[in-house]
Amino acid sequence: MQLKPDLSEINKLAKDKHNENKKYFDKLKKKPPKNLDYIMQELHDNEFKKTNCLNCANCCKTTGPLFTSADVERISKHLRLKPQQFISQYLRIDEDQDYVLQKLPCSFLDHDNTCFIYEVRPKACREFPHTDRKKFQQITAITMKNIPICPAVYNIVEEMKKKIVL
Repeated sequence: MQLKPDLSEINKLAKDKHNENKKYFDKLKKKPPKNLDYIMQELHDNEFKKTNCLNCANCCKTTGPLFTSADVERISKHLRLKPQQFISQYLRIDEDQDYVLQKLPCSFLDHDNTCFIYEVRPKACREFPHTDRKKFQQITAITMKNIPICPAVYNIVEEMKKKIVL
């Protein structure tokens, strides 16, 4: 199924709505509804019933996940590399002292937008786009960053604003 909005317009739409979304999330943090997690799970599930991430993969093309020690161990074992070999071949340490990809798009992204290491992918990839996380009000900064990257996040936030009027 085609994603709406598509990638050519997502950045502009996200910029246009940035201030509105920031104000909305600031209010949400101050007074989150009691059933917020339930609502977010429902919005997330509804969006991903009609969204096929393989049509987009913009997250894999434009942003890189953080790699935890457990991720490094699991992925290096899967690739039959020593953890240090995996690190030197694929990762670098960023300004926050976290392991991140050396380059984008992700080295494990295939031409058809599938992932070579999907079964053992990093925790950050498994959890992306985080719209179904518990205590959603605590991760609004992450959500703000993901709106211009992921059409599904854009749609979830737009539906959220209709469903939870603050």
